[in-house]
Amino acid sequence: MGMKAGGDLDDSISEINVVPLVDIILVVLIIFMVTAPMFLKPTINVNLPKAASGEQTTPSQLNISITADGKISLNGVAADEEKVKAKAMEEAQKNPEVQAIIAADKDVAHGKVVGIIDIVKSAGVKKFAISIDKAQ
Repeated sequence: MGMKAGGDLDDSISEINVVPLVDIILVVLIIFMVTAPMFLKPTINVNLPKAASGEQTTPSQLNISITADGKISLNGVAADEEKVKAKAMEEAQKNPEVQAIIAADKDVAHGKVVGIIDIVKSAGVKKFAISIDKAQ
């Protein structure tokens, strides 16, 4: 519908152009697709044991995971016992109240978990927690 050359101000616009709206939505969609992987944390599959008496803990800078085959990771990165000890010493010097959170697969030998707890405590970390899945 065209307008007259004189321009009658009382005429209403009866059509809406949706092309700019579609362009904006596509740009927002692309932005979400590009940034979404940045918000995902790398995870390690650990089949945690279940317990009914678990409590919430505060987030920590020392998150230690032990997989079923005995591989250790520190904050989502593969590590060995020496790296765990060095990081524990570093964090204990920064904050004497730091807490280590240990997530061990339910099939890991008890001695392996105790060994990691011993390493962390000997590095100066006084508090530790063991991650579990809350039993229903």
